[in-house]
Amino acid sequence: MPEPRRIPCLVHEFQDYPTTLAALLDDLDAPRVLKRRRRVIIKPNLVNASPFPVTTHPDMVRALAEYVRRHTKARIILAEGCGDACLDTGQIFADLGYAALAEELDLELVDLNQAPLTRRKNPECRFFPDIYLPKAAMSGLLISVAVLKRHSLAQVTLTMKNMLGLLPPSRYQRGGSWKKSALHADMQRSIYELNRYRAPDLAIIDASVGLAEYHLGGATCSPPVNKLVAGFDPVAVDALGAGLLGLDWRSIDHIRMAHGQLGLAEAPISPSP
Repeated sequence: MPEPRRIPCLVHEFQDYPTTLAALLDDLDAPRVLKRRRRVIIKPNLVNASPFPVTTHPDMVRALAEYVRRHTKARIILAEGCGDACLDTGQIFADLGYAALAEELDLELVDLNQAPLTRRKNPECRFFPDIYLPKAAMSGLLISVAVLKRHSLAQVTLTMKNMLGLLPPSRYQRGGSWKKSALHADMQRSIYELNRYRAPDLAIIDASVGLAEYHLGGATCSPPVNKLVAGFDPVAVDALGAGLLGLDWRSIDHIRMAHGQLGLAEAPISPSP
């Protein structure tokens, strides 16, 4: 018997992380997906050591890890490769409370900036005809836990851009103040092509607040967006996220390029019940 067709994307009004996230993932039928997994990788956005809403709130990751553990015996890995040129990921894990969280919940912490690499090739990609990615992120169910933010180069930083944390500085730092600075040559295409190699299997955006101007600070959305978004189609999730920031997904090149290739930006989206 064929599997039931998955709902690509859902959005719920935010109450608190445990309540809203559980309801959202239940409505997506996530337990059915989780129960078959042996390995789950949670990838937050920890670009630097700034607290939420610049980075993913540890309470969101706590709620997600506890939800995953209720529905599967899979090993849970918390993985990130920070972008800050002056800090390492381990320091950011400690500063933002993730090291303590991992110890409490028995999660495996992985610094993707230092992890062993695998090389992949795709001649259809112009920016990344070949690419180096951490082996730790290439197998298992990969969950992107992004924050709703505008971005100075990418226009938005949502679930697909969150995958840039996979790229190792040993290969993709070209000076400047960011560990992945080689991507500045063509940020939009680099996001799209990276996701051709490794897109998230489940995408979550914390839109409880939202950064309205800039991904590293600035004004928050007023009023707060007060939503959580999730889905199995990262393109649909990011198109919805762009809309929550008042942007048309068609104006954002990496979402436009991904539409029809990695997912459907105009896939049917179900609102809060």
